[in-house]
Amino acid sequence: MPIVAQSTETTDWVSRYADEVIEESERRAPGKPVVVASGLSPSGPIHLGNLREVMTPHLVADEIRRRGHEVRHLISWDDYDRYRKVPNGVAGVDDSWGEHIGRPLTAVPAPKGSPYPSWAEHFKAAMVEALGELGVEFDGISQTEQYTSGTYREQILHAMKHRGDIDAILDQYRTKKAPAKKQSQKPLDEAELEAAEGSGAAADDDGTGSAGYFPYKPYCGDCGKDLTTVTAYDDETTELTYTCTACDFSETVRLSEFNRGKLVWKVDWPMRWAYEGVVFEPSGVDHSSPGSSFQVGGQIVGSIFGGKQPIGPMYAFVGISGMAKMSSSKGGVPTPGDALKIMEPQILRWLYARRRPNQSFKIAFDQEIQRLYDEWDKLEGKVADGSALPADVAAHSRAVGTAVGELPKTPRPMPYRTLASVADITAGAEDQTLRILSELDPADPLSSLDEVRPRLDRAEAWINTQVPADQRTVVRKEADTELIKSLDDQGRASLRLLLDGLDSHWSLDGLTHLVYGVPKVQAGFSADATPKELPAEIKVAQRTFFALLYHLLVGRDTGPRLPTLLLAVGQERVRKLLGE
Repeated sequence: MPIVAQSTETTDWVSRYADEVIEESERRAPGKPVVVASGLSPSGPIHLGNLREVMTPHLVADEIRRRGHEVRHLISWDDYDRYRKVPNGVAGVDDSWGEHIGRPLTAVPAPKGSPYPSWAEHFKAAMVEALGELGVEFDGISQTEQYTSGTYREQILHAMKHRGDIDAILDQYRTKKAPAKKQSQKPLDEAELEAAEGSGAAADDDGTGSAGYFPYKPYCGDCGKDLTTVTAYDDETTELTYTCTACDFSETVRLSEFNRGKLVWKVDWPMRWAYEGVVFEPSGVDHSSPGSSFQVGGQIVGSIFGGKQPIGPMYAFVGISGMAKMSSSKGGVPTPGDALKIMEPQILRWLYARRRPNQSFKIAFDQEIQRLYDEWDKLEGKVADGSALPADVAAHSRAVGTAVGELPKTPRPMPYRTLASVADITAGAEDQTLRILSELDPADPLSSLDEVRPRLDRAEAWINTQVPADQRTVVRKEADTELIKSLDDQGRASLRLLLDGLDSHWSLDGLTHLVYGVPKVQAGFSADATPKELPAEIKVAQRTFFALLYHLLVGRDTGPRLPTLLLAVGQERVRKLLGE
């Protein structure tokens, strides 16, 4: 069933942008679908920073759909951009790919072993799969198809005719000091860089060569690269002459019939705004400075193409716990697909929905993911009992589903940290996993692992791919008899209290009460005594007792939560390892 539309009285950022976009769309194109846009360059792995380029307009578009409006979310695949460099760490790619630098991404071979016909299709496919899992509805547009089919011919000829006007706009920024380099995540920064760096040996940073400024760059008819310089153009005949610095090829073509080239980025982007009627498109922090493509495009779109600049919120950096800044041209960076292996789609959606676009945040691949899941489960409880704040309710609603309906979810969402601990201890053995999980709550035992999937699968993947081998839990095969013999009377008594209570406390809650209660009882207090009723020394005694149990069970000072560990090891083996 479709999710009930959120009230416009909610204070979350998505609703506020939806209000603004609906109003602006009615002003610009009354009665027509609202158009929002994203741009992705498949120049390499499309990472979690790039995902913000999609999730920001997706969430706004989805809110607009919930209100009953027709909306299109365009994703422009900038697959006609030049191949800039060979990325590091990408499987199936070696230095030989360097020969393709300067060619369109759709003309570069895919990595070895890939089932896809080109570099662009290879990296695009992974993102499309992830977006499907995230419930993102979009209309994809291949810029290779747009340019090579002649779709933009009228716009290209118009830009060439008005190249002097475009040159004058760009000239306003040429003498200004270049802004300090900022963290960049918008995938189109690759295209902006190529417009700045790839205009040919005889051209400056925006297409100006000895023959003047030209906002169009052909791909060479011989080597296929864009290391070309336009040397002449006739407005009447549309005859264009270019030379290639890579292979010395030169030819004259009629631009009115020629489809092997594209507008430089600072002209291409505003052209598309006007052509598609885009009302909302976010951009990264690198596009907010004077002279950036978003700022310059705002002038070009109106004065050259007769369109309007979209509402364009700046979005901030997305980081990864414990990892350095991400770049879409480097291999080994976490992608949406990587995140979806260790967390459910709802959690990933929530991370982007709960923070305003200009707020940076991190996505956890380390131990923080357990705390993140605890926070999510707590929010779910508050939403269920009606105690959550309105903005949190809105973010939760946007996370669990879209205007179409709810995303598939785990029927019985046990704590992620518990599932991860069990997966760690059992090494994925399903029979042992089911045994342990069914003993967590004897009053309502688990009957099938399907009840805890896909969360269980995500937790198991996290253990197997993100937890270092030296942090994995390995249960002892034999009791540490030397350690047991060395215990003083108090140590032996603590083990006896625990062993005597195993039968009557064999559940997650029961064992939690037992392991925390043993030091209390030894100190002369009730096992039910609260922290306020106990002296500070009890906490020290508890830590000492816990460390002893970890050493006897797994040979380390720490490990998974003890109640979970005890259940996982099993009562018979626990008794053996504790020296009974």
